[in-house]
Amino acid sequence: MNQADRPSGGQGGALAQPLTFPPVARAAAHLGLFLLGAVVGVAGGLLQAAWFPGGLLLALLGATGLFLGGARATGGRAGAVAPAAGWMISVVLLTSTRPEGDFLFGAGAGSYLFLLGGMAVAVMCATLGWGRQPAGSDARLGK
Repeated sequence: MNQADRPSGGQGGALAQPLTFPPVARAAAHLGLFLLGAVVGVAGGLLQAAWFPGGLLLALLGATGLFLGGARATGGRAGAVAPAAGWMISVVLLTSTRPEGDFLFGAGAGSYLFLLGGMAVAVMCATLGWGRQPAGSDARLGK
């Protein structure tokens, strides 16, 4: 295979590239976004239960802003997946019952809308978020 036959301007396909570890700054940013997603999940869980229609919308808007902001800040879809994973883990842990029978979320419509709506928002932001753009002069982006 010569240079002209290779896709992506001679770089090879994305799957043909060797696996490398991400830079330390990118890994730290994703870890910070994961922890921030967990905090937003806990805060949203408390907010949606305290003030039902407005709190639910505010909690979902906060999660959406974090997911899209993470994708924009890191320049890739992993920036939306990291806070979504933290959000999902914290919300699922809050919905589980304890041995004493206590749980944070009630069995009302608001908590189910928060759980399912947040998952839908996370999937939408992770799939529709900003992906990495190819580098090179032969790409026709922005024209």
